[in-house]
Amino acid sequence: MLGRLRLGPNSARGRRYPEPPHPYRSDFQRDRDRIIHTRAFRRLEGKTQVFAQGLCDHFRNRLTHTIEVSQVARTVAAALELNEEYTETLALAHDLGHPPFGHVGERELDRQMRRLGSGFEHNRHALRIVDVLEQRYARFDGLNLTFEVREGIVKHSREIGADAEDELQEFLPGQRPVLEAQLVDLADEIAYNSADLDDAFQAGLVGMEQVCERVGVFAQLAEQAEMQYPGASERVRFWEAQRQLMNFLIGGFLEGTAAAAKAAGLESAEDVRRLDRRLAQLTPETAATNRELRRMLVDQVYSCSQLVSERAEAVTKMSELFEFLLEHPENIPAYGERLRSEAAHRVVCDYMAGMTDGYLTRVHRELLG
Repeated sequence: MLGRLRLGPNSARGRRYPEPPHPYRSDFQRDRDRIIHTRAFRRLEGKTQVFAQGLCDHFRNRLTHTIEVSQVARTVAAALELNEEYTETLALAHDLGHPPFGHVGERELDRQMRRLGSGFEHNRHALRIVDVLEQRYARFDGLNLTFEVREGIVKHSREIGADAEDELQEFLPGQRPVLEAQLVDLADEIAYNSADLDDAFQAGLVGMEQVCERVGVFAQLAEQAEMQYPGASERVRFWEAQRQLMNFLIGGFLEGTAAAAKAAGLESAEDVRRLDRRLAQLTPETAATNRELRRMLVDQVYSCSQLVSERAEAVTKMSELFEFLLEHPENIPAYGERLRSEAAHRVVCDYMAGMTDGYLTRVHRELLG
């Protein structure tokens, strides 16, 4: 369908440290496998997606969310005849830099770093993880990933202008990421909206009737499920409607992106980079449904008192621990050498960003009581 815009199986711009080709894996397969085997990837299991651990064993965490994003992104890439391996690699890496406690954890680390003249953003930190912090190879720091994967980690969800910081200038500022990287951002949105709806239903924060009132397409799908399966429980009918809603969103993703690419008349992946807009998009109808779903989640799920209370407690712990470690960096294990070559606030940030929710809570209790 869009095979002419497909990224090739191997890196065009190579790795920082040249390596011989692998006998039976492409460059992007190798990058995917390196990401999967990192400690940072494994730690995603202990990091909050929306609902805190301990409330229910069935809620998504940051790792299961990543797997779901990968599934959506691979499906779309394959249907559009794009590079599925590259898309999967980026999807698996897209949340690698997330700190504990979800987006409130990211905002608190950013607040702490900004008052010290720096900042924190999870995509930038993911690049730092794969370039510096993961120490698995004798010949180089980091994972020595291909340029395209490193670029996609930084740019899949935002553009980089020509005035970007020096460390981002290598990533073709002013140009779009390739289409496969663009897919990951919308796959992420579809995956977390659909999953958060499911988890909120399981938590009792929304019911079938409430969702039908706010999301028109869901109401139609729920009515179909009731007609087709009149003897099914509400829970099963909800899952039938939720599953079809996800199909509707992904179908609109495919249709919208294919139509945009056809209208642009592009012939290669490099043409995608030079375009003045992103190609990955939903159809207008699908985008409207996605907005309805998002507004309902914001109004009835993300703002519920229990989640607000949990987020406030998490922010307090992160703030207190950051300030304590900044004053007492000797409590950071195995970071002594880095403290001699890097600013203390950067070392503290790296340490805390890598923590799981449970580990941060335990360290906070041990050091601050």
